[in-house]
Amino acid sequence: MDKLDLLESQSVFIIREAYKSFKNLGMLWSIGKDSTVLLWLAKKAFFGHVPFELIHIDTNYKIPEMITYRDALAKELKLRLVVGQNREALAAKRTFPEGLDRIACCNALKTEALKATLDGAGWRRIYDPKTDSWEEAARAEAYTAVIVGVRSDEEGSRSKERVFSARDEKSEWDASAQPPELWNLYKTEFAPKTHVRVHPLLEWTELNIWEYIDREGIPTIPIYYDQGRGVRYRSLGCYPCTFPVESRAANPREIIEELKSGKFSNIPERSGRAQDADGGGTLEQLRKKGYM
Repeated sequence: MDKLDLLESQSVFIIREAYKSFKNLGMLWSIGKDSTVLLWLAKKAFFGHVPFELIHIDTNYKIPEMITYRDALAKELKLRLVVGQNREALAAKRTFPEGLDRIACCNALKTEALKATLDGAGWRRIYDPKTDSWEEAARAEAYTAVIVGVRSDEEGSRSKERVFSARDEKSEWDASAQPPELWNLYKTEFAPKTHVRVHPLLEWTELNIWEYIDREGIPTIPIYYDQGRGVRYRSLGCYPCTFPVESRAANPREIIEELKSGKFSNIPERSGRAQDADGGGTLEQLRKKGYM
């Protein structure tokens, strides 16, 4: 069994453990490569079926190709998709394009929207694959746990996570209070009102993700690849704050080569995200408040 087989097996086990342990489970889907690999692993875990809802937080400023890809793949794979959004913040123009600083914008459009969606109090649109239609809902049952595609190598605060990571009833995170996870023994029982984030990809690296995408032939959004202009996106987010990198990698194998020995072998993956350049520790502060 090679490294990818071991990672796949461990992730499938974690996803099944989460499904067995939590009553109302969802999975966050950012439409990026990591959460799309996570979706692929969920399909493997349940023999082609995804038995829980996918959740996407739409800031209204996502790169347009991301939304097109999201809706097409949800329809193709018959996924029940929940889209949350902070419509109040958007209506009040509490956004970076309207003059708010980036971190405050992320807090409003991502953190607040995510928390309201997870606790069932926020507005949401729901795609029902059985009827191939969208409907709106004002309230819903809270999720007791969500599966998230974060990796420990992606960003400093994420290296402090556990596979089964407890949040309080407000979805706030205390990194120092995480339970130990020794010998792959996971704590799946928590006090009432605890919200749990589950991280099946924690031990994967960016290179592992692309190797797995290449091996499995996983469909990924085309803007990850050079379309003939000598640039591509390495990390996806909101278009005012996310920028492409110079690269002629046009397929997963060429990206793998860049990561192994090329220009990106020692450059952080999120270097194209302005949010991460606004000062040390800013993403960790957002995550303590409930961000992904």
